[in-house]
Amino acid sequence: MERSRSDVLIMGGGVIGLACALYLLKAGASVRVLEQHTPGSGSSHGNCGTITPSHAGPLTMPGMVGTALRSMLRKDAPLYVNPMPDPERARWLLGFARRCTWRDYQQAGEARGAILARSRALIGDLVASDELACEFEDVGELYVYRDERALQHDRAHVELLRRLGMDVRVLLGDDVLALEPSLREGVVGGLLHPGDARLRPDLYVAELARRVRELGGAIETGARIDSFVTDAGRITHVRTTGGVFSGERIVMALGAWSPLLGRLLDIRLPMQPGKGYSLTWDQPPVNAPTHSLVLREAAVCVTPWSSGYRLGSTMEFSGFNEGLNEVRLEALRRGAAAYLHEPEGQGEVTPWWGWRPMSVDEVPIIGPSTRWSNLVYATAHGMLGISMSAATGELVANLLAGPAPALDAAPYSPARFGL
Repeated sequence: MERSRSDVLIMGGGVIGLACALYLLKAGASVRVLEQHTPGSGSSHGNCGTITPSHAGPLTMPGMVGTALRSMLRKDAPLYVNPMPDPERARWLLGFARRCTWRDYQQAGEARGAILARSRALIGDLVASDELACEFEDVGELYVYRDERALQHDRAHVELLRRLGMDVRVLLGDDVLALEPSLREGVVGGLLHPGDARLRPDLYVAELARRVRELGGAIETGARIDSFVTDAGRITHVRTTGGVFSGERIVMALGAWSPLLGRLLDIRLPMQPGKGYSLTWDQPPVNAPTHSLVLREAAVCVTPWSSGYRLGSTMEFSGFNEGLNEVRLEALRRGAAAYLHEPEGQGEVTPWWGWRPMSVDEVPIIGPSTRWSNLVYATAHGMLGISMSAATGELVANLLAGPAPALDAAPYSPARFGL
């Protein structure tokens, strides 16, 4: 076998690509990962690091279109849609709007719930068995409300999770404050999700990369994909700035870059980049929360670790617009300050932004291509790449190397979009 050839060539060295690599190596395949920068340098790095079966409910729900339209008038809105003309984004938004029905909400929620629950169990096992030093903690996640209407609005969320067999506990305001003294007065209620967990995502990705290398996998850094060589419905070679590579099977795990690279293969992926932001401090505040928090009205996520503290979230649809937006970073600070006695951590603070790979139906795209016989997708995980990572890796390995998947692959199939 030539040096640049492997059983499976994985395009993308974020959390999804590395999880696929790890499970394929454990299944006996030879694996090479192509990464344009360094492993986990995209959205895998600066996200909130929560593992959340509780996030089974998709954004596609009735009323979301109105929320998105109103957001065009507020650049600091938790959900912001840039009003500048963009035909690709407009088509995606129309497709998204058509799916904002209760039927689609339930269907997407079931698909997301299944892969989230599977991944939650696998990540706990993986951290223990492979000794991943990533500050993993089984602490649960707490949604916090300061407006009774917002709490009542989330009844559909509670009903969905309970139907999926997930534990969600509705708390009164005093119970929330007793559970989390870090919160300010004015809390009207909360939802406790005991099955959720957290880890430090940059450490998790670094540990996945370590295990991939230890098991004999190759990770090519600085390998930006430039073009493809195809023949008879197969991708024969991938040309990069780091060389030319090939594989019997090729996995697209490029996150938000997937639709850009897909165009080179005449593929139109129904995806848009959803820009997120975070602020990370070197140390947590003195009176840091015990649980990971979702401050619902402000749409701010709070993640305390022993080694740091992060405020994150927001969703901005502005295409592939790069750079930090101070207005949106300030919204994170302002939102946290409304809920917490000590909203910010200690030491130096690092701002971050990244693109999340948002599918039009809020369900990841995982499985074999109908267009290219040796291409497999593992993309479009939205805000849940960390949460879905292990189950995605297992599913891709099962599809390529066996045994039969433990998870029903049909809801994630690219065939639903003719891909």
